Amino acid sequence: MTRSVPGRTDHVVVVGAGLSGLSATLHLLGAGRQVTVVERGAGPGGRAGRVDVGGFLVDTGPTVLTMPHLIDEALAAVGASLDGRLELRELHPAYRARFADGSRLEVHTAADAMEEEVRRFAGPREAAGYRRLRQWLEQMFRVQMPRFIDTNFDSPRDVLHRDLLALARLGGFGRLDAQVSRFLRDERLRRVFSFQALYAGVSPARALAAYAVIAYMDTVAGVYFPRGGVHAVATALADAAAEAGARLEWDSEVTALERSGDRVRAVITARGQRLACDAVVLTCDLPMAYRLLGRTPRRVPRLRHAPSAVVLHVGTDRTWDDLAHHTLFFGRAWRQTFTEVTRAGRLMTDPSLLVSRPTTHDPALAPPGKHLHSILAPCPNTATGPSAGTWRTLAPRYRDVLVRELERRGLTGLDAAVEHELLFTPADWTDAGMAAGTPFSAAHTLAQTGPFRPRNLVAGIDNAVLAGCGTTPGVGIPPVLISGKLAAARITGPHRRTPRRTGAPPRAAVPRPPAPPRTGTGV
Repeated sequence: MTRSVPGRTDHVVVVGAGLSGLSATLHLLGAGRQVTVVERGAGPGGRAGRVDVGGFLVDTGPTVLTMPHLIDEALAAVGASLDGRLELRELHPAYRARFADGSRLEVHTAADAMEEEVRRFAGPREAAGYRRLRQWLEQMFRVQMPRFIDTNFDSPRDVLHRDLLALARLGGFGRLDAQVSRFLRDERLRRVFSFQALYAGVSPARALAAYAVIAYMDTVAGVYFPRGGVHAVATALADAAAEAGARLEWDSEVTALERSGDRVRAVITARGQRLACDAVVLTCDLPMAYRLLGRTPRRVPRLRHAPSAVVLHVGTDRTWDDLAHHTLFFGRAWRQTFTEVTRAGRLMTDPSLLVSRPTTHDPALAPPGKHLHSILAPCPNTATGPSAGTWRTLAPRYRDVLVRELERRGLTGLDAAVEHELLFTPADWTDAGMAAGTPFSAAHTLAQTGPFRPRNLVAGIDNAVLAGCGTTPGVGIPPVLISGKLAAARITGPHRRTPRRTGAPPRAAVPRPPAPPRTGTGV
């Protein structure tokens, strides 16, 4: 039996209307709690924000959406569904990969289509290896989701059950790159199924193979795009919360928590509001949450943060036909690139870049006849690389480096096509209050994974719960949606699986991942 908040929990204040806060809100409302959401911004979204730049509607956060059934699960907590709220389109291909040798690979999530593409790209032996890899990815997901991801931990002892042995048998405690190499010999293919480790803040050569679940989400479960951009997910969740009775307070920055003994009694805002509460969910970055609570849990070793990113959003008067919705431009370097970004604290000398073109599937995100492109370049965080102050002068030069590099790789005339642009660097993430200048929070090292990740309960505070990418289970849209659900469960007691509401299906079919095996072994 996992720990839950003791005493009365009738009224909960949720600090932050990002995806984790909105998920927590919906699950709390569904359990009969009264909820007030306090958000410092003018509307919902948090990291999944939206900015209008000269008529180009820019998602300032995630651009890749997987596992949309978790959105539906949050909506179902209040009797709602995706139907009519969010129009999703599954991307085919999920990614297009372009390599320095001139080769290209369409990354499909359908098994038969991807097998044929791998056969075309690298031959029958690699196609057979892909089939075995896909089976392994599915097994890894089945073992991990119910026991290691979608669960609250009170102690490392909580992982001592038979699924831990199943995970070990699957090689989950080996290294990701080595495990993928058991199935695929082609180094280019190995990149496609292991680059996701950077989302977790480590290189494929050092990441636990358990983090193959991210590759499962990206290459098996399906990649989706919502009409209106990823920010539309936050809008849909906030609208459902309001309809279910939540009180939403915008432009309200929380400055303090009023405490009595070991309980938070009220949330204080910069506008002088005092919002009495029986419990509080904090979704702000960990350092801010700990400052509000007046205590920081001791950790040995100290918390390590994931690498950061430079993101350049450009509104252009043209596009390039060989771009997919998501295009990966891989450089020749690979291990060296990860060493530079994660350990040496240097900018990539041979960058690998992700270019997203959301107007591929939603032209309304740009003025008529125009196009929107988002360019993401991994970079060191400010604890290992250039400081926030350095970035304020470095940013324009690095912007030009990225544009020139993409022009060299085939996006001829990119710079001349730019009409409006918006650049984010570690300096901007720092200004937004994100520790170490990274939007990816704490890295998923072994010492910061599962029960070793910062807990969503803080010792000495009875009725405060944390949610978001810094706590359980981690970084990315699926984990933060789960994080909100787990935070709510700390207040309401263990959550129950909410069945999909009967009636018309969502406009875009949202397949659920394979159900975990009933034996619990996953093998």
